[in-house]
Amino acid sequence: MKDQVENKVKLLPKSPGVYVMLDGDGNVIYVGKAKNLKNRVTQYFRNGLKTEKVSAMVRSVEDFYYVLTPTERDALSMENNLIKKYKPKYNILLKDDKSYPYIRVDLKEEFPRFTISRRVKKDGAKYFGPYMLSISVNDVLDIVKEAYKIRPCQKNFGGKLQKRECLNYHLGLCDAPCSGRCTREDYLKNVHLAIDFLSGNDDVAEKKLLDKMTAFAENEEFEKALSIKNKLDILSKIKEKKITALGRFISADVISVKSDGLFASIAVLFVRNGKSMGVKCYQAETFSGEGDERFNEFLSAFYDGQREVPGEIISEFNVFDSVKEKIEEQLGKKVAFVVPEKGVKKDLLDMANLNANEYLDKYVDKIVRKHEVLELSLKRLKTELKLSKLPVRMECFDISHISGVDKVGAMVVFTNGEPDRKEYRRFKIKTVDGNNDFASLQEVLRRRLSKLNTVEEERFPRPDLIVIDGGKGQLSSVKEVFDEMKVDGIDLISLAEREEEMFTLYSKDSIKLLKSDKALQMLIRLRDEAHRFAITFNRNLRVKRSLKSFLTEIDGIGKVKRDALIDKFKDLSSLISASVEEIAKTEGIGEKLAVKIKEFLNSNGKKIQD
Repeated sequence: MKDQVENKVKLLPKSPGVYVMLDGDGNVIYVGKAKNLKNRVTQYFRNGLKTEKVSAMVRSVEDFYYVLTPTERDALSMENNLIKKYKPKYNILLKDDKSYPYIRVDLKEEFPRFTISRRVKKDGAKYFGPYMLSISVNDVLDIVKEAYKIRPCQKNFGGKLQKRECLNYHLGLCDAPCSGRCTREDYLKNVHLAIDFLSGNDDVAEKKLLDKMTAFAENEEFEKALSIKNKLDILSKIKEKKITALGRFISADVISVKSDGLFASIAVLFVRNGKSMGVKCYQAETFSGEGDERFNEFLSAFYDGQREVPGEIISEFNVFDSVKEKIEEQLGKKVAFVVPEKGVKKDLLDMANLNANEYLDKYVDKIVRKHEVLELSLKRLKTELKLSKLPVRMECFDISHISGVDKVGAMVVFTNGEPDRKEYRRFKIKTVDGNNDFASLQEVLRRRLSKLNTVEEERFPRPDLIVIDGGKGQLSSVKEVFDEMKVDGIDLISLAEREEEMFTLYSKDSIKLLKSDKALQMLIRLRDEAHRFAITFNRNLRVKRSLKSFLTEIDGIGKVKRDALIDKFKDLSSLISASVEEIAKTEGIGEKLAVKIKEFLNSNGKKIQD
């Protein structure tokens, strides 16, 4: 243990609070909370078996600081805020968490619709889900619309009746409340039946679909009958997921935490209205020997106010009062935390345990190896390229254009050796005329580096390494920008595509590694991702420009209407394939102008195709 750190650990109080670990550059690499700061922080620096990730974190710690809080609950709240602010590399951030879909209905609407939502909000609406694995949320929504004639349109009636019904009414998919053919009271009866179906009562929906299929078959409308049969097959799969002993009103998240002493896995089994909706697994490093610690740390990160929470959370571990209070405060409701010893809930917990154990085996065998390879590759890059620090954050820049037109720059970011897509940035070249890649690259780097040492550096963190797509020429042009802006503390290299050779500022000769070298492969992935991102941006600009150019040829379409069409259809091919009705729905267009646009499309078809 370093002397500075050792002295600080000895002076730690036995009080609740938050501790923040720092590396040699002062970067936050881990944030934790503790009921007893002295006991918890001391655990990290004791001799004993640790995971590679924890060992790496401890080796990287050059300093730490702590903040005392009145209670453990206050420490928990501060820990969450600091993790969101700094995104420390060694915290559990649930990076592999998918945002599973829900079905949402807002009964405050005049004629409520059922829609798909990826987030649960405190907006007074009802949410059903999450839908995962073999249950498709779109299939469930199709059953709702087919069986109960729930309107599929997005119209906001505002108390005004429409003059005529849309195609959905004539297809028997909607009772047309928009034109007064269905009263609000009758429509709401169907809405509540649909809610009953989503709450677990499948029988009414099944009978309605069977009746429709039979009627279509008797009228020899066999394609429509087959479509209904497909929906019945989907409904059958949903019914198969019912857990008979639970009853239709039981909803719970069943959470299992398993550890082998080195690593831990967490499985969440979702049960909604008596049906198993699937299971999601996570990995977590073991920081202490207590399962309660890992379980509560996970609960705090998992229930962040952005997901629907059932009435019960089932696990073999006890929930800390501070965590329980935080969850219930965020949700605005009471939650039952159950530790079953027998019965069907214990059976559900056994099922979650089975998944947690299976995932733990896979994680140790595959995922851990992957992280070890990434970490070793970063260390190898530092050694082979003589970098000043480990390239935890790497940024790569590329330029794309067609003969000097629609010039764009792209920045992609790898964090700890993996794509960090939320950090990608795009640049339109503003100051360079013609085909000049060097000048374009310099403009992009000036704009990016100008964020350093400003209030915007939180949004644009300082990179450890900047990689340029190209050879010596591109590297020299960017070095001029570094010198001009007096940038230091950031390593700079280029990677030439033909021979995959690397150029640095420290040697006239290139550095070549074997194509099988994991360190080189990581840089190639970074460079190729920058190339792909730049080309995609350039292509999107050209497509939008093509559509904009076309629309200027039509009388009656000014800037506002042109922008509305571009926002809706994105490209020319989408507009060509659109119907008059779809074009007319664009804000400010209307049916008359939509007909004119369609006629222009038809009469200029050959010109458009060329």
